[in-house]
Amino acid sequence: MTTPAWTWTWDETLYAGSAPHYVAGRVPYPPALAGAVRDELGLDGAGRLLDVGCGPGSLTTLLAPLFAGAVGVDADAGMIELARSRAPGIEWRRLRAEELPADLGTFRVLTFAQSFHWMDQHAVARAGRGMLEPGGAWVHIGANTHQGPPPAGPLPFPRPPWDEIDALVRAYLGPKRRAGRGTLPDEGRSGEEDVMRAEGWAGPRRRFVPMGVVERTADEVVSAVYSLSGSTPHLLGTRRADFDADLRRLLLGAAPDGRFAEQLRDAEIVVWRP
Repeated sequence: MTTPAWTWTWDETLYAGSAPHYVAGRVPYPPALAGAVRDELGLDGAGRLLDVGCGPGSLTTLLAPLFAGAVGVDADAGMIELARSRAPGIEWRRLRAEELPADLGTFRVLTFAQSFHWMDQHAVARAGRGMLEPGGAWVHIGANTHQGPPPAGPLPFPRPPWDEIDALVRAYLGPKRRAGRGTLPDEGRSGEEDVMRAEGWAGPRRRFVPMGVVERTADEVVSAVYSLSGSTPHLLGTRRADFDADLRRLLLGAAPDGRFAEQLRDAEIVVWRP
């Protein structure tokens, strides 16, 4: 069975206005993730890192100390502006992954954290092969840093009411998930592993890092909602104040003291080599 073509087209409004919410609302990657990447790849402080779709630099800044130099690229101007203000010692470039290799040179490691699914995957995977130095690696970091799944056991505080939050977003923005100026198509696309193998990559090798139980405030949960491409602030337009009030009312009903907890899924390190 042939997977239908992906018909959504990227546009620059995808994450417009979400950068500060991304920092405030997404759970940081654990320090142990850097150690696991170092050990998995045998890093020794040499070479350069390229983080593609870096957002405000959450992963870039965590991994940069493992290398002699680091570059973060993202298509969103707000993300790059915020990343530059937070970590001026790293090179930040605003460009789409589809523009690679640009003039960036070669790297020991290319990383993609919660970003590859938005790209022309075949084109980016093809370009990436020519950007690695001998012995280099491509790494996907898989993690849900905006929310956790239903918990298997008790938590110290209530879990955010994500089903009700999703219903509220649909009530304001419609039943189809928004994505920039359009909506996500109903049809699927090829799996990332199929893309990587088709473009000449070998693997994957996987490693998991526990994210654990995290405590969150109501403000952090609100920012987590605004950090998502399907509920970025600009999509709400003149109704944002009403949405914000309804969202906070919903959270207050779930946890009157504004304290929440979640058990996050393990972060996944997926390593490919040419």
